[in-house]
Amino acid sequence: MRFRAEQVGSLLRSAELLRARTARADGALPEPELRAIEDREIAAALAKQREIGLDIFTDGELRRGGWLTEMADAVDGFVQQRVELEWKGPGGGREPSIAFAAGAKLRQRRQLTANEVPFLKRNAGGPFKVTVPAPSNFLVASYKEGVTDRSYPTRKEFLSDLVDIVRREIQWLVSEGVPYIQLDAPYYSHYLDENQRARMRDGGRDPNAELDAAIAGDNHCLDGIAPGSVMLAAHICRGNNRSRWYTEGGYDAIAERVFGSLNVGTFLLEYDSQRSGGFAPLRFVARGKNVVLGLVTTKQPELESYESLRKQVDEASKYMPLDNLAISTQCGFASVALGNLISPDDQWRKLALVVETARKIWS
Repeated sequence: MRFRAEQVGSLLRSAELLRARTARADGALPEPELRAIEDREIAAALAKQREIGLDIFTDGELRRGGWLTEMADAVDGFVQQRVELEWKGPGGGREPSIAFAAGAKLRQRRQLTANEVPFLKRNAGGPFKVTVPAPSNFLVASYKEGVTDRSYPTRKEFLSDLVDIVRREIQWLVSEGVPYIQLDAPYYSHYLDENQRARMRDGGRDPNAELDAAIAGDNHCLDGIAPGSVMLAAHICRGNNRSRWYTEGGYDAIAERVFGSLNVGTFLLEYDSQRSGGFAPLRFVARGKNVVLGLVTTKQPELESYESLRKQVDEASKYMPLDNLAISTQCGFASVALGNLISPDDQWRKLALVVETARKIWS
């Protein structure tokens, strides 16, 4: 299974859906009414994806408050405290992550994607993907000193419980016949950013050792998946929140470890700006695996040209075969519910450009 015109996952929410979610949180809207609005929005998004010719469909993560919020929604043990991140870009500054910190032992109540999969199976009308946050994210996003360490004295213990939860989720998705499962793992970018690595070292932590532990944990959640039974992918970016980012740097510091060791068949990699560095690290991708080049930005409305995208694909093909490449946006359009600073028309034009470019290069 191979898709040339890809997308990462999230799509912009309408004003109606945002209002409905707020009303539900305030207790002013019954859950069935929120679900009905979500169903309509997702059906319309799926129809638009089919119309522009995308190879793989998503529900836009429209039922989520953010790309990783289902972990806290489906699992007890998270508390109303957050880890702060230093955001760069429009309105940048230090502010809390959308992820809650863990403040007690984790206890899963339901499948993370239980509200998403049935509707997708009935309505996608073609191959679809389901995105799941990789366990490794929460080592950064949800391990808060003075809070989490009361229940999990070490990150290793915390990761172990996270892995069990995500492994069960993936096994359930496979049993449900989901054809494509994507592990979202943007926090791997903390190990490629020299400023973040320096902070870890200043805190007495070894970034390389923590990266190796993160990879091992993410691999463990894929244990028992029969080869070829499902398409497994990992998405890595440098943060995506209201057109902002939190890390910078090429893949060089993590490429050999991540590209050579993570047990997925496809990597979806951010490559829309100089923050991502060059394509040379792709030489570490194991033979036979695929890379989806995230060349079309979701952070700005300006539309890229086919010529510039073709030039970048040609450059990337110096480091791995063209037949093992594809193209996508660099990230989703709404990793958080409010979305990036672009319009729905911009979103669909960019996805249409992905389709057009893929057809011209690989047809």
